[in-house]
Amino acid sequence: MTAQPGPDGLLRCPWALGSPDYLTYHDEEWGRPVAGEAALFERLSLEGFQAGLSWITILRKREAFREAFCGFDPATVARFGETETAELMANPGIVRNRAKIQATISNARALLALPAGESLEILLGKHRPQPGPAPRTTADVPASTPESVSLSRGLRARGFRFVGPVTAYAMLQATGYVNDHLEACSIRKSC
Repeated sequence: MTAQPGPDGLLRCPWALGSPDYLTYHDEEWGRPVAGEAALFERLSLEGFQAGLSWITILRKREAFREAFCGFDPATVARFGETETAELMANPGIVRNRAKIQATISNARALLALPAGESLEILLGKHRPQPGPAPRTTADVPASTPESVSLSRGLRARGFRFVGPVTAYAMLQATGYVNDHLEACSIRKSC
């Protein structure tokens, strides 16, 4: 599928036209650079929670996730224990999946344990694919790449969980390390 006209007539990636939430996310956030460990940790966590679910589910629960996980401050989340896990499991505003909740806490600890000179930002940058031609259709957008496979392995070797190659690639896309807006998408050039 190629870029499609949105409500304002501008061409956009077709997935963005499914709801106003998607449209706002597509136009204002997806594919734009994200900096800072807390912001990157949030995106990594949300991508992990999204595994097996629709992104719209996560997007609509995002504010509840932010509140439940203390703004995704890694130092705070790393201190979560059984009491906080039980509270999260009882929170109807988020996805109540014990494995994903525990992975988020574990990932905060793994992030804090990265050696000096390493960060999520550095790891993502090391696994940025070389720019290629812009995808013309949604079929041209991969689910994973050799770089996302390598990023996934690197993150798992450092103790991160729920970071498979597809999640790793989605993270690269969402945080601007890859620009997978379709060639005709009106937003592509601003990313």
